[in-house]
Amino acid sequence: MLLRNKNVKEYIGVFDSGAGGVTVLKECTKLLPEENFYYYGDSKHAPYGEKSVKEVQDRTLEAMNQMVNHGVKAIVIACNTATSAAVNIVRNVYPQIPVIGVEPALKPAASAHQKVLVMATRNTLSLDKFHELAKQYGNAEVIPCACDHLAQTIEEGHLNDEVLDHLLHQLLDQYVGKCDSVVLGCTHYPIVKEKIVSILGGVPCYDGGEGTARQLKRKLEEHDLFNTTDVKGDVIFESSSPEAEALYQKIYNAL
Repeated sequence: MLLRNKNVKEYIGVFDSGAGGVTVLKECTKLLPEENFYYYGDSKHAPYGEKSVKEVQDRTLEAMNQMVNHGVKAIVIACNTATSAAVNIVRNVYPQIPVIGVEPALKPAASAHQKVLVMATRNTLSLDKFHELAKQYGNAEVIPCACDHLAQTIEEGHLNDEVLDHLLHQLLDQYVGKCDSVVLGCTHYPIVKEKIVSILGGVPCYDGGEGTARQLKRKLEEHDLFNTTDVKGDVIFESSSPEAEALYQKIYNAL
């Protein structure tokens, strides 16, 4: 695990349960093109959204340990479930490393809309972090939608076929006309954003990728960790299932 590319010093580690965090990675590379990024997806054990909280914490800590041992200068946990379950633990274990998590983009959605559908994994929706976030925006009705099997379907490469279409209709048809916006609370979901928005009738769509990238930039500045070169940075992809790396690259290139 994380051993094939040993020279990752001065890289920013980006971690996800699989392919979903590539959407966050893309926002980070757009905002910080001179930085080097090391992306690791735990596709062998995906999806995290249907695992126990303890297992998510253990898997996340294992990946963080490897990244820190390899010398990354900052870490982005680009997984909503892992952030909800483990980000505070990771920060306590590694207080010397800036650790940035992701969260559902409820603030911009609830600030502009009245009925906000939040698509997320069952784990994300069940944890205190989400409930505390939802309480902050009581002016809007927050409608949780547990999207069982969606991350796994995307992880399996069903990005534009009948398998994906059937599942999305099963999950979303009941909400058509009942929401005026949608929050994509799992980093896998922006990969199929166009299909989601089409089913829901063109409602505005929000995800946390851009906000996470901005927070990463703030933390790099705060800790004086910017790469000062003008040369475009490298992006390394690795996975606990090496065959998934081609999917990561395909998604990254398509975003």
